[in-house]
Amino acid sequence: MNKRRNFIKKSILGSVGATSLINCNNSNSEINNNDTAVYPRIISTWNHGVPANKEAWKYLIEGRTGISAIEAGVKIPEADPKIRSVGFGGYPDREGIVTLDACIMDKHNNCGSVSFLQNIKHPISVARLVMEETPHVMLSGKGALDFAVSKGFKKENLLTEASKLDWINWKKQSNYQPVINLENHDTISMLLIDDNTDLFGACTTSGAAWKMHGRVGDSPIIGAGLFLDNDIGAAAATGLGEAVIRTSGSAMVVELMRQGYTPLAACKEIVERISKIHKSGPVWDYLQVGFIAINKKGEYAGYSLRKGFNYAICDSSNQNLLLDAEYAI
Repeated sequence: MNKRRNFIKKSILGSVGATSLINCNNSNSEINNNDTAVYPRIISTWNHGVPANKEAWKYLIEGRTGISAIEAGVKIPEADPKIRSVGFGGYPDREGIVTLDACIMDKHNNCGSVSFLQNIKHPISVARLVMEETPHVMLSGKGALDFAVSKGFKKENLLTEASKLDWINWKKQSNYQPVINLENHDTISMLLIDDNTDLFGACTTSGAAWKMHGRVGDSPIIGAGLFLDNDIGAAAATGLGEAVIRTSGSAMVVELMRQGYTPLAACKEIVERISKIHKSGPVWDYLQVGFIAINKKGEYAGYSLRKGFNYAICDSSNQNLLLDAEYAI
């Protein structure tokens, strides 16, 4: 495993460490100190957010819509078998089956979602069609699969040999502890504000490794894994889905921003609320949750319960930064 790179201190609505500085066009650039009122701007979770942001940015500069850009961005980790917590190559459940969750949301509060979807590489694209071509918000299981196939999606095996081997090794002890940290990444969530200051969001995951068959986390649930209000801002979650669902985490972050909280303060408040609820519970020893948020001004932040959560930011100065979030403990 590669060693952690040294942190470069930088203040972005609080003090964070910049672990990587990557130009969106793969060349070096200077850090832009103008962190507010910059449009467009994209923020996404974990280091796989860097290539996701790059793809979304490409769509924006080609004149595509925000919803198309955000879909294209998160499709990058969905298709990457090396990313073991999203899409193709994701870790399976305890039955050895890869099941996927995703949701998408636009500036008008239209939203689409799929849960417990199998054998489709790009659940985010299915979620978008649920939003645009059905009267519903969420389709699940076989119904989601049937809908995807009816729209021309190809059924394929999502369990790679690498993930299959890890599953076989896990079964020897069958110890379920969904630890989410820097080495064991989780959901890809992405928030985007375009040059009209309109907001868009997406979230996609293969969920917790070795989960019970049928388990659905927060990622496809509007208000839990993702929420936005185009007048206020947007938020998205990562980490243990059950903890986020119990608090309607992303919706609460947005609601606090409505009350005047900065993105950082809003994320911190909800992480502290989750911490208080779970501190004496059975999941506390391995609990990790984190949020990213962006408001209508373009101000952004990330915050997590424990050390190890990072997020990527790309803005109109053509930067693609990977930043370590502030954390509680």
